[in-house]
Amino acid sequence: MNIHTRIVPVLILAAVTTFTACKKNTESDNNTEASKHADDQNIVSNQFNAIATDINIALETSPAFSGKVQGALGTICDATIAYDSVSNPRTLTLTYDGSLTCHPAWKRTGTVIVSMAQGVQWKNAGASITVTYQNVKITRIQDNKSITISGAKTFTNVTGGLLYNLAALQTIIHTVSSGGMSIKFDDNTARNWKVARKHTFTYDGGVVLSITGNHTEGNTTGVAEWGVNRFDHTFTTSITQPLVIRQDCSFRLTGGQVKHDGIGTATATFGLNASGTPTSCPGLGLYYMKLSWTGPGGNTYTAILPY
Repeated sequence: MNIHTRIVPVLILAAVTTFTACKKNTESDNNTEASKHADDQNIVSNQFNAIATDINIALETSPAFSGKVQGALGTICDATIAYDSVSNPRTLTLTYDGSLTCHPAWKRTGTVIVSMAQGVQWKNAGASITVTYQNVKITRIQDNKSITISGAKTFTNVTGGLLYNLAALQTIIHTVSSGGMSIKFDDNTARNWKVARKHTFTYDGGVVLSITGNHTEGNTTGVAEWGVNRFDHTFTTSITQPLVIRQDCSFRLTGGQVKHDGIGTATATFGLNASGTPTSCPGLGLYYMKLSWTGPGGNTYTAILPY
């Protein structure tokens, strides 16, 4: 038999094997990126929400900042608050102490400074504040995964009103925006994310917060965050179903859906149990999100992840 005739099938087999291995590796890499980015974004988003709640509590506790003190919306049990109502701008500083008193699932360290110009009262329509994160590190106790956030946002009380009076007012709207938040991951990569959100507060036995995206990126509407992920790929995260946070579930994310576009498309649905079906507030238990995405080969994947 001719030696070349014998070599050709071997070369073809090697090429096919290499192509198949590369395809599997590519899909595996994409699966890893989809799940890791969705988890990263969920941690960042949840902490944005949690800290926004803390800021509202701190603002409404102080008559110098809110304009009228009616009572406390709640307490912040893992941070101290320092008020400076004399300087211009006035500031309130939240310093997180890393305790697990409030949230046994994760801990926070770092500082958040809220700045408000003299003469501004948060209760008034159009009032705005600058919120600066200084190395706010969030560590998830379950797996010790951490993310560190720095940078500044602008909060605007579009409609006016205080959440303490929400039962009477029925609706209060805030917007939150940032041209660049630094997100540092636990592999020491750091990326820049932009933020544009609309917070609509209604009352149903307590505060109910519905979050939607407030930005259009290309043909994608409802974008809440966009920038570069830890894998150095550009992404957009749009909110396709409003994210709902309820006071009667300890201000936890109880439902909603987001879509991540970048290296393919992934969809995350929240407010589920471990089987991937919608559930009521689990108390101290875990909520789960269902992550679905399609790989480059057209294969569809699903994962159920706690949050």
